Amino acid sequence: MSQPVTHIVGAGLAGLACAVELAAAGRAVMLHEAALQAGGRCRSFHDPLLDRVIDNGNHLLLGANHHALAYLDRIGGRAALESSERVELPFHDLASGEGWVLRPGHGPGWIFDPARRVPGTRWWDYLRPLALPLHGRQARVVDVLAMDSPIGQRLWQPLTIAILNTAPAAASAALLWSVFRRTLLKGPAACRPYFAGAAGLSGAFIDPALAWLRARDVPLHVGHRLRGLTIQAGRVVALDFNDGPVGLGPQDRVVLALPAPVTAELLPGLTVPLDHGAILNAHFRLPVPVPSLPPFIGLVGGVAEWLFRRGDVLSVTVSAADRWMEQPSEALATLLWADIARLLGTPTAPCPPCRIIKERRAGFAATPANAAQRPGARVPGLDNMLLAGDWTDTGLPATIEGAVLSGQRAARLVQT
Repeated sequence: MSQPVTHIVGAGLAGLACAVELAAAGRAVMLHEAALQAGGRCRSFHDPLLDRVIDNGNHLLLGANHHALAYLDRIGGRAALESSERVELPFHDLASGEGWVLRPGHGPGWIFDPARRVPGTRWWDYLRPLALPLHGRQARVVDVLAMDSPIGQRLWQPLTIAILNTAPAAASAALLWSVFRRTLLKGPAACRPYFAGAAGLSGAFIDPALAWLRARDVPLHVGHRLRGLTIQAGRVVALDFNDGPVGLGPQDRVVLALPAPVTAELLPGLTVPLDHGAILNAHFRLPVPVPSLPPFIGLVGGVAEWLFRRGDVLSVTVSAADRWMEQPSEALATLLWADIARLLGTPTAPCPPCRIIKERRAGFAATPANAAQRPGARVPGLDNMLLAGDWTDTGLPATIEGAVLSGQRAARLVQT
C-alpha cells in the first residue's frame, strides 16, 4: 500500500516550510506552484537595469524569530544571512540631521541610560507598551501609544509601520504587542538583527530549501495553477489544476499555502482578511559603495523609512505605502533619492540608476477588524485540508516568522 501524500499548493515561504517539516518527518510530499519559480514574495532576482541581484522587498529577521531560524538551520540557509556584531538599531532624523542608536539590554536597566535611548525620551516612556495588551483586541496602537511625543515620532511610529505595515491610527495594538513581547522585552539576543547577505533572500530562504527537498525526492511542479476543488462528503477528492485534475487517495491531505484572496475564491464562505497594505521598495546602484553606512538604518522625517546596504546597492523600504502606488516610478525614485542624498550629505548628487518595486498586496492590513477575519489552520467541514500563510491566525503580523510558523503548524496537524 502506497504512503499517503500531502499536496502543498503554493511554494512560497509558508508552503516550503510545511514541505520541509513534513519531509523531515519522512512524509510523502508534492509541491505545486502556479508561478514558474518558488519563493512568492520572499525571493531574489537579477535586475538588468542595475546588473545586480536584488530582493523583491527588504526583510529583517530578529533573534526572536525562532521558527524562521530553525527552518534556516534545517535547510542550511542561515549562513547566507548577516548580522551586526552589536545588537543595536541605528536611526537618523532627516529633518534635523540627528542620529542615534537604540541599544536594548538585559532586563529593564538599559532604559535608565540616556545613551541607549532615543534622544528626547524619558525612561518611563518605555513602559507604556506594557499597556498594549490591556485595551482589548479592538484597540488601535494610537489608543495606547502617543504618536505626537518624541518617542512616538522617533520610535513607536516607525516600528509600528515596519512591523504591521499599517499606520498607528489604524493598526492593531494586540498584534504590535505580540511582537514587542517577543523582542524588546526579551533582551538583546531576541533583538539581534539578521539581514540578507550577497545571495539575497533567495540564497537564504528559497534556494537551500529547494535543494534540501530535491535531495529527499520531493517533487515541485511549477506553472501548476489550482483552479478548483472537487469536494465530496466533507473531503477534497481532487485538485483541479490548469493541466487537469489530480485525484486524492483516502488518506491524502491538502495544504493550501496561497494568498488570502485566492484561497477565498477556492473556498467560498471561508472568512479571510481581504484588506491589504502596500509596500514600496526602491533599489539604487551607486557608483561606489558607501561602507561608512551601517547595514541597515531607520529613517524618520522623510519619505524613506528603512535603508539597507548591500555592496554598491542601497535599498529603501516604505511601508503602509498605498498613497504612493499610483505615482510614476521616476518621480518616486527622485523623491526617495533626495532622502538618501540628505543622509549621505550629498544633497545635489544626481539620482543613480534605480529599480522601483511596488507590492500592492504586501500583507494583510493589520487592523483590529481585518485581523479578526484570519482563519485558523483547519478548514471547517473539510477533514483533509489545512491552510498556511502569514495571513492565517498565527498570532503574529504578516512577517517571515508568521509565514514559516504557519507552514510548520500545518505540517504538525497533518501528522496528527
